[in-house]
Amino acid sequence: MQQTILLAEDDEDIVGLIKLYLEKEGFSVLWARDGAEAVDVFESHHVDLALVDIMMPRMNGYELTKKIRETSSIPIIILSAAHMDSDKIKGLNLGADDYLVKPFNPLELIARINANLRRAYSLAAQTQASQNDDGKITVGDLVLDTHLLTLQKRGEPIQLTATEYKILIMLMKSPGRVFTKMQIYEEVNGEYLASDDNTMMVHISNIRDKIEDDAKNPKYIKTVRGLGYKIEDL
Repeated sequence: MQQTILLAEDDEDIVGLIKLYLEKEGFSVLWARDGAEAVDVFESHHVDLALVDIMMPRMNGYELTKKIRETSSIPIIILSAAHMDSDKIKGLNLGADDYLVKPFNPLELIARINANLRRAYSLAAQTQASQNDDGKITVGDLVLDTHLLTLQKRGEPIQLTATEYKILIMLMKSPGRVFTKMQIYEEVNGEYLASDDNTMMVHISNIRDKIEDDAKNPKYIKTVRGLGYKIEDL
């Protein structure tokens, strides 16, 4: 089935280039010229993934990302001319799954889109076979349902991005086991690069903010200094 990409970008030259490559790969493209228009498009169409520019009129990419995350966990890739780590971290903190700095290689963009879509829409198929019949994994007060792709803590729902879900299921399936940053990143995103360390740390921080009673003193996700992360078997 053809997948639909929402492209929120005000530079028509960049739009033309991206649309050319996306449509060649078989994607359907919905173009929005600014963040406010992108919200309207998102709310009135089925969208599988969003490509979001940061600097746009009426509503910028950070605000758009936050708005999408209020109701959806679709993959979001931020496209930005900003090279600062702080800009990247801000986007990831707001719920983006990936970040690509302009100018970028269109083939790299296609590869990242495909990786994010594979991750987002194959989660249930990858996990159901190895779980109990009810598809639920429980660690402490956390209950992750691999059939419904949901997480609850003490009965209260917790919304996760696709990336956060994939990281958490990897940890919860093997409580007590230490996973390196490289292992986690390759599981959720494919090829690992040294520059991806900050990205992984931001995702872990975001998960802690959502599942921990006190994110500064986590009882679930522990950092094993010099090695990686594990989730405690409470």
